[in-house]
Amino acid sequence: MKVSLFITCLVDTFQSNVGKATVELLERLGCEVSFPTSQVCCGQPAYNSGYVAEAKKAAKNMIQTFEDAEYVVTPSGSCATMFHEYSHIFAGDVEWEERAKRLAEKTYELTQFIVDVLKVTDVGARLKGKATYHTSCHMTRLLGVKEAPFTLLSHVKELEVEQLPNSQNCCGFGGTFSVKMMPISEQMVDEKVASVVKTGADYLISADCGCLMNIGGRMERLGESAKVLHIAEVLNSR
Repeated sequence: MKVSLFITCLVDTFQSNVGKATVELLERLGCEVSFPTSQVCCGQPAYNSGYVAEAKKAAKNMIQTFEDAEYVVTPSGSCATMFHEYSHIFAGDVEWEERAKRLAEKTYELTQFIVDVLKVTDVGARLKGKATYHTSCHMTRLLGVKEAPFTLLSHVKELEVEQLPNSQNCCGFGGTFSVKMMPISEQMVDEKVASVVKTGADYLISADCGCLMNIGGRMERLGESAKVLHIAEVLNSR
């Protein structure tokens, strides 16, 4: 099965270890992974800030970049959601709407792809300790991926997963929200950190690097010891 990897800005710039884990995991599961080099930002920061015209420029590039892909897989529920948003952005556009829909139909968040397309629930991972999982807003509420991460984590050997209190609450990142509304964002992430600490977990796991960067940075500032891991890193652990 051929997979085109959409790596995302945060992975490319800050968390290349997540990209490495994603590629290794997919290859171990029998996928042939390619990396289209013309990919850029998906346009989500501009779009969420109301700059639709600017977001369209990025969107058109991404539609063209992945037009010939069999499947597009990304280690980010948020960025996968943005690909699904393209058809709304180009609604009524005779040149781009159908192309945007075709891209959405073959784009998957990593855990969604493993469970729903590859039909794998146990990737053979092993990680000793206690973990809790943060459910990111875009991935669960907009993309609709809720069970796949927990299904995969439940099969990780020696890993105990504790339910995160108030798991439905946003961590306060929201891209530009955390910059424009910093005092509110700080209170939200403080609540999230308190929930993580309450579980006594050794690891905080999520499927979105933005959330992990926000929560992990705050935990470090507050002197909390739980290690922050992207789910790709967990599933690639042996």
